[in-house]
Amino acid sequence: MNWIALTNINQIKEIKDSLDNTFSAIFKHSTRCGISRMVLKNFENEFDIPASEVTMYYLDLLNFRDLSNAIATDFNVMHQSPQLVLIKSGKVIYNASHGDISVDSLKNQLSK
Repeated sequence: MNWIALTNINQIKEIKDSLDNTFSAIFKHSTRCGISRMVLKNFENEFDIPASEVTMYYLDLLNFRDLSNAIATDFNVMHQSPQLVLIKSGKVIYNASHGDISVDSLKNQLSK
């Protein structure tokens, strides 16, 4: 899996300002949470989507809580952990948390 680590507020600005009709997904993960770890592991094991279809970002919530807060504010989504936020042309088109996060649900959203 080709994660891009979210470590800088400018990355979020770039995702939000993107108007090129591409998909970006942010996986917010708490490294201290067993449920989050299980969901992430299952997601990574099932992931088979080509990189050309979606850019995948990984956010370590414990080290970058300010970025998680910026995502909630800038994209108007309630903070959850774990959480998958799908963005197209700078707008959230789907978000899921906990057991609702799956590769199949992501694929479904990408095909709409």
